[in-house]
Amino acid sequence: MSLLTYMAARLFAMGAVGLARFVTGVRPDWRGCQPQAKQRVYFANHASHGDFVLIWTVLPNALRAATRPVAAQDYWGGDGLRGFIGRAVFNAVLIERIPSQDKPHPLDVIKKALAEGCSLILFPEGTRNMGDAPLLPFKSGLYHLASARPEAEFVPVWIDNLSRVMPKGHFLPIPLLCSVTFGAPMTLRAGESKDVFLARARAALLALKPNGVCA
Repeated sequence: MSLLTYMAARLFAMGAVGLARFVTGVRPDWRGCQPQAKQRVYFANHASHGDFVLIWTVLPNALRAATRPVAAQDYWGGDGLRGFIGRAVFNAVLIERIPSQDKPHPLDVIKKALAEGCSLILFPEGTRNMGDAPLLPFKSGLYHLASARPEAEFVPVWIDNLSRVMPKGHFLPIPLLCSVTFGAPMTLRAGESKDVFLARARAALLALKPNGVCA
């Protein structure tokens, strides 16, 4: 990355953080843990393209620099402005939405980022939730990552109200208060099956939803 690109990316990052805070008034609620320099996988509900931006915004500077969002290659990895934002500004881990034989498997790409010591922001639903259910079923990737990196902490994060700030099809955000709530870290238990771990992770995330919700 050239010096000019680096400076532009840093300025854009500062602007993105400032804009997110101005539009949403977002503040972190570290309910189940504290911001610490540990390798973590922050897994969150997904209703907007701005979800990872909001989590990234509320992290302290030192943690933000070491935390990479997992994002779709076809959306955030192009040659235009979105590609610049995805690669240079957020240093996103870019993955293919649909695995193919001629490209690295998405899980392998994510595991490589974890092996390099990064923390991650990811969305285990796999796609944006545009329906009435509070959460879509979790994909199995979260379990495989927990199996591959048992020393990493998996932290549930509930993002509230952002789908109303950035509704689908709207270019300009609507100013509304948002919150980002961090739950207690979890790890894969000895002998824990995929289904049990994913159910436990899903319940931990739902427990952070304001006003409570049944799984």
